Parts: sequence; structure tokens; C-alpha cells
Amino acid sequence: MYNKGIAVAGVILVDKINEIRAYPNIGELTQIQSVTLATGGCVPNVAMDLKRLQPSLTVKAVGKVGFDSEGDYAIDQLKNDGVDVSNVVRCENKTSFTEVMSVVGGQRTFFTYAGANAVFGANDVDLEKLDVDVLHLGYLLLMDKMDNGDAVVLLQKAKRKGIKTSIDLVSENSDRYSLVLPCLKYTDNLIINEVEACNLTGIPISKQNLKLMAEKLKSNGVMERVVIHTPELSVCLSNDGYVESPSYQISPELIKGTTGAGDAFCAGTLLGIYLGLSDQEILTLASGVAATSLFSKDAVSGIKSLSQTQAFCKTLKLRK
Repeated sequence: MYNKGIAVAGVILVDKINEIRAYPNIGELTQIQSVTLATGGCVPNVAMDLKRLQPSLTVKAVGKVGFDSEGDYAIDQLKNDGVDVSNVVRCENKTSFTEVMSVVGGQRTFFTYAGANAVFGANDVDLEKLDVDVLHLGYLLLMDKMDNGDAVVLLQKAKRKGIKTSIDLVSENSDRYSLVLPCLKYTDNLIINEVEACNLTGIPISKQNLKLMAEKLKSNGVMERVVIHTPELSVCLSNDGYVESPSYQISPELIKGTTGAGDAFCAGTLLGIYLGLSDQEILTLASGVAATSLFSKDAVSGIKSLSQTQAFCKTLKLRK
């Protein structure tokens, strides 16, 4: 059905993970035991997941980073996984980053800097040069320029080019979700979690309400599919009808981390759509990819190839 590949556009972050023994009180000092870097955000996570799932797939990263070492690091990490970085723009703003204060064996605290993501806009995306079948725009509500009108412009342009569009959001505790609503009528596939669905629709979260949420979002303009995922199950409403799929049951002691599980589900959904799978098959694949991500501390190391993912999921049980 498709042969040009998938572009993943949006947020590119570099996480600076500072390991500490304890979080200090105000006015106190604590020593940082170690510092490690990791890429984060929709673009690195989803793009790398897609390449690991289907190495032969053309995957293009689209976003903005600074002329700094963090920008170099993000681009290098994407290139190392085989992602096309020719559409990543450099700018004078610093590369967006998050300072993570990680207590050994405990909780994490996050301090984020908007940086280049805040000025990433529709004019930074050359759709002629991009030449893909699918454009996914990720982490709306975390990109100031996109959130204030440029996302609609970009999605409109993509639709006029015959490119299939999809979007996802960040789970922000705010009243800004109305900024996303104008995007829906230019969106083929909406991929979100239950918190975001609740905030977009005003419908309370419950298993019974997932279908109502999907129906309301579809009626607001989403053209092909509304996919909503929760830890327990995922649902899809499309022109072919409504389906549900339980998630895979994994013993808590085997879970090494949940970072990137939502992005892994998104990558599985995008690949399923790209391969022309049925809605039920799309949800099953997406749930499987999300499950494999739980066996790694970081966002992408747990992702396996498509065939390995399918084989691995045969060893797991679905939730009842």
C-alpha cells in the first residue's frame, strides 16, 4: 500500500540523567554521583522504535535542535539507528533538554527547558523534500509555535500533498487541550492515552467511556481512526467499526521501566497502519511493542524486530 516511508515530526529532547543519593531540602547541597545522556521525545523514541521494528522501513526525523553538543548527540543517536536526519533543522536556540534528578532506588524529578522545540514550526518542514506516505506529528502541547496554529497549517499542507497524517499529545494538566481541537479535521489517525482523551472530550475516564470518547473525537473530524490506549486495554474506532484489545499481562517484578511505553505503542500503531493491518491487528501489534519496551529501563532498548515481537508476545498472556 505504501512504499515511501514514515516521517516522525515534533519534539526532540536530550535527557541529562543526574544520579543522586537523596534529594536535598531548600538551601542544602547533594552530590551528583553520575551523569548520563539519553535522547527523548516523540521523534527519537518513535523513529528509533520504527527502525528497530522494521529495519528496511524508511524513517525520517523532522524537528529542530541547536548548534550545540546536545544537538550533535541527538542527531548522532538517530543516525546510529538508521533514521534519516536530513530534515532535522539546526537553529540558534539551545537544544531542548530535561535535567533529571534521579535518586538511587527512588523517584525522579524533572526540570525541562523548551529550547528549540518552542520555535519549531510549519515553515521548518519541507514537504517536497520529505516525500513520505505518512507524517506523524508528536507531543502537541509541548511545542509553542506548533500549538499556536502551525500544527494546523502543517497538517493542512500534508493533506494537500496526499500524505496521511497522525498526531499524539503530551498528558498535560491544563486547560490548553482546546488548542488541539482544530487539528482533528486534518488528522487521519489520532493516537492518545485515556488521560488525553478525557481532557480533549470532557468525558470522565472509565473503561465504559472509552468508546464514547472515541466517538466524540471521531465526530470532531478525525478522518480514519481514533486509537486510545490505557495500561489495561486499547480501543480503536474507525470507519470499519469499534474494536478493543486487552494489554499483555506482565509480572511487576519483570518490568524494568515504563519510560517510552506510550511512544512504543504509537510506533506499533503507525507500523500496523503502514502495513495495512486490520484495526484488531493494529491494536495487538501496538500492545505487543509496548509490552517489549517494559523490559528495558530506557525508552528504546527493549524494542525488537517485528517478527521477534510477534514471537515474544506468543509467550505472554493477555489480560482477562
